Amino acid sequence: MYLIYALISSIFASLTAIFIKLGLSNINSNLATAIRTIIILIISWIIVFYTNSFENIKSINSKNLIFLIISGITTGLSWIFYFKAIQIGEVSKVAVIDKLSIALTIILAFIFLKETITLKTIIGIIFIIAGTLMISL
Repeated sequence: MYLIYALISSIFASLTAIFIKLGLSNINSNLATAIRTIIILIISWIIVFYTNSFENIKSINSKNLIFLIISGITTGLSWIFYFKAIQIGEVSKVAVIDKLSIALTIILAFIFLKETITLKTIIGIIFIIAGTLMISL
C-alpha cells in the first residue's frame, strides 16, 4: 500500500512544482510559501477531523513533539528555498536538484536510523547524483 501512496505523492509533487512556478509571477516567494502553508494547514486539519485522528493527540509524547517541531522547521526552510529557486530558475532543473534529497535521505537514514545500505542502494545513489548533474548543469 505504501507504494500506491508514494506514487500518488509523486504525481502531486510534480504538479506542485508547476503550480508554484505559475503562482509565483510578480509576488514574493516567502509570501507564496506562507499562503501555501496556510492552505496545507487547513487541508491537514480537515483530514485529521474527517478521519477521527484527533483523538490520537493524547498519545503524542515530548519526544514525538520535539521531532515534529524540528521536522516542521526543516520543512519550512526547505519550502522557502524551493520556492525561491523555482521563482528564479527553471522548474525542470530545480525539481531535479530538489530530488537530491532522495540520496541525502538514504545516507542520513543510514547514519542516524541505522538503516542498511546495500550495493544496489549505493549504485542507485550514484545514479541519482549523476542524473542530477547531467540534467541540471
